[in-house]
Amino acid sequence: MTILKESKQLDAGLYFVATPIGSARDITLRALDILYSADLLIAEDTRSLKKLMDIHQIPVRRRKIISYHDHNGERKRPLILKEIENGKSISYCSEAGSPLIADPGFQLGREIVKAGHKVFSVPGACALIAALTVSGLPTNQFFYAGFLPTTKNMRIKFLENLKEIPSTIVFYESPKRVNKSISDMLEVMGPDRSVVIARELTKKFEEIIRTTLEDVQLELRNRVIKGEIVILLGKENESELNTANLKELLLIEFREHTLKDSVANISVKTGINRSKVYKTALELVKEAKIPESSSIS
Repeated sequence: MTILKESKQLDAGLYFVATPIGSARDITLRALDILYSADLLIAEDTRSLKKLMDIHQIPVRRRKIISYHDHNGERKRPLILKEIENGKSISYCSEAGSPLIADPGFQLGREIVKAGHKVFSVPGACALIAALTVSGLPTNQFFYAGFLPTTKNMRIKFLENLKEIPSTIVFYESPKRVNKSISDMLEVMGPDRSVVIARELTKKFEEIIRTTLEDVQLELRNRVIKGEIVILLGKENESELNTANLKELLLIEFREHTLKDSVANISVKTGINRSKVYKTALELVKEAKIPESSSIS
């Protein structure tokens, strides 16, 4: 670990510092420099920031650490603005990940910019980017939809407005509502829509589920889901592959994967229901083009 010994003089302004979403080591050296040197520290949760600084041996010294969240933002913004006007450098950290992504810092940043002061990005971990990276879904275009509404009627309407977006769609969701949200997605988007659930990214119990909406509803029905959740939907299928093309894709997958994994991979890539892909795979088995117990060939 790099041990910081000397404080660096920072320009006056607001520094949006990304913090780890799980593993404490997923923080940049520049972020550590900013946390060490800033005149004032702001955090959505001051306890989390103090713990992170303790892990990385960054002393608080005589600096203030103040909380900033949805409930006190209107009251705290004028005070923060005054500190910047007095030439202070201020570090703002969200609870986890990149500030302003599902985070209360948006209004703060906008008012600082409107007042003509500097705002700096100190990039790093971000749950939606981490989830996209491991999803297996297209990443050339994606739409971040944030948190889903909490009531069924509002969720249905929200999802209907997103249904035809021609890209991967990313949501954050509470583990308490994930089953209800999946059920509503199934109702609006249909059974064959590709879905990925990324849970507890970078943490000990990280889990990635790649399947279709119909299959994931069955898989989660008797499970209690815990932790931080990112849900990703593949784009709506323009046309379903015919059997011949599907068999061709399966044969390519069979070269490197087991039958089970090949079926799962094709289901995610095409959005075709896993049971339909599996049925086609069994046809290939009967045709003796691939053994049913196939491993990596």
